[in-house]
Amino acid sequence: MADHAQILPGTLDLLILRAVSLGPLHGYGILLRIGQISGNALLIEQGALYPGLYRLVRQGLLKTSWGTSENNRRAKYYELTAAGRKRLREETANWNRLRGRSAQRWLRNRRKYETRGLLPFAGRQIPASF
Repeated sequence: MADHAQILPGTLDLLILRAVSLGPLHGYGILLRIGQISGNALLIEQGALYPGLYRLVRQGLLKTSWGTSENNRRAKYYELTAAGRKRLREETANWNRLRGRSAQRWLRNRRKYETRGLLPFAGRQIPASF
């Protein structure tokens, strides 16, 4: 568990929306996709995932349908609605703006960080985008 990063409050919804943006997935498939997106850096517990899924369905950002999983079990599949696609675009744009500003700030202050031996994100990758 020490190798996994903690997610910031409010980012779970964006991760879920991004995970289902490529097509319908059942809950376990969403967990696997989030792992792929993050390079297995994020571990989402099922106890956090399912309340997030229910919340996004209630908000009209995801819709559900029943289907058969890879192992022939009945499973609930989640997919984006038009409102979900719109929210994903907006949140992705916000993330990219924030990431760009952070990079600019780091480049301006790089010498100060280097001389003090303080290198932000040392040894960790910052996700390029969701």
